[in-house]
Amino acid sequence: MKDWTKLIISIAIPVSVGTIAGLFTNTEVNNWYRSIDKPDWQPPGWVFGPVWTILYIMIGIAFYLIWKSKVPVAKKRIAVTLWIIQLVFNFFWSFIFFRQHQIDWALADIVILWFFILLTIFAFARISKPAAWLMVPYISWVSFATILTYTIYQLNR
Repeated sequence: MKDWTKLIISIAIPVSVGTIAGLFTNTEVNNWYRSIDKPDWQPPGWVFGPVWTILYIMIGIAFYLIWKSKVPVAKKRIAVTLWIIQLVFNFFWSFIFFRQHQIDWALADIVILWFFILLTIFAFARISKPAAWLMVPYISWVSFATILTYTIYQLNR
């Protein structure tokens, strides 16, 4: 498979996951989400789409660097598995929070997500330092999102 094809697939996977998860967000952001209490320091809604789009592209490029690396498949397997797991938790956060309105379960999900992102960064670093660094803005944003989710949980208990 050509490298550019791998790059497109690598970016398309997280962008698709984010797009599908965004459908859960879009249907509820103007209804349920508007009705709950949120902290004053929450960014405006228009910030989230562009930030997540950039992050999903970076997550995809990081995966591409792992996929195309010359490291043996056995060594890549753990990194790829962790990358998939964190992406699954990423997807389900939107579903749990926005569709199910389960802020407490969404908080648990995002804490687990953060942990798997960290494990993914460590696994990527053993294969490609640039791939690991591409994941740092993602874990930084998820750290912020965790604090935001926790605060929303506290305000709405």
